[in-house]
Amino acid sequence: MNKLSSDDRARVLKALMEGNSINSTVRMTGVAHTTILRLLREVGEACLRFHDAQVRNLATEYVQCDEVWSFCYAKEKNVPIELKGRPGYGSVWTWTALDAESKLMISWVVSDRSQAAADAIIADLKARTTNRIHLSSDGLAQYVEAVIKVFRPGEIDHAEIVKKYASSKPSPDVSPNSAASRYSPGRLLSVEKRIAFGEPDEAHASTSFMERWNLTLRMQNRRFTRLTNAFSKKLENHAYMLAITMVYYNFCRKHASLKGKTPAMAAGLTNYVWTASDLLSLHMWMNEASAA
Repeated sequence: MNKLSSDDRARVLKALMEGNSINSTVRMTGVAHTTILRLLREVGEACLRFHDAQVRNLATEYVQCDEVWSFCYAKEKNVPIELKGRPGYGSVWTWTALDAESKLMISWVVSDRSQAAADAIIADLKARTTNRIHLSSDGLAQYVEAVIKVFRPGEIDHAEIVKKYASSKPSPDVSPNSAASRYSPGRLLSVEKRIAFGEPDEAHASTSFMERWNLTLRMQNRRFTRLTNAFSKKLENHAYMLAITMVYYNFCRKHASLKGKTPAMAAGLTNYVWTASDLLSLHMWMNEASAA
């Protein structure tokens, strides 16, 4: 790792952030596979610690939550019997909480789709915000249970957005069993907005920004592509890559709706657009913070 220049490290990081796999980044940059994995772990750990320490005391009002599916080691149906049920093998769910105004990714949890995971994301959301939250989520029952555990009565307004889909209707010249039919998005049949707690504003009861962010994640992080061989073989590498993606999105990626600002700038966490080199410097920041 010491032999790799700062420019080469930045090139590797930018390649990964543009949706490339480890192997394609090796081909593009000429950097060894093991070196890229070491860089990923180094920067990923620094990003995790940086986000945990700095993304706090947010004056957030409107939050959207969702869960996005991915997998590690193998898809659920291909996991060997002796490994089934063990964390990091098969389906992995990333729970996310997004500021609907600044588009800042406030919190995320890599886990399964259990109640414990829902409790963790809602508790972390509360710990990082200072205002009364207007929360929008899908109809997953775990969110309601988590809100009951974490918030006291009168502390939150929570709306559920329940969407019903039907399988896409193929055109007459397309077989129902063809790839064109199987991978087409489902048809939206209805949208129901329900009050879970408090007095949520119907105009702000939405998960649209969160769903759009899921697309950004799948485009920016190759490990979240649905049909891919670039998935993580180890859960820790999946988590490190996700941490880099989150901090890159918050601090480096300008958002069109924010008029050239990054979500972190809109949230008042920084006053300039970060570069890949700034992300690399977080490793030094982490060492200084540990020594202090």
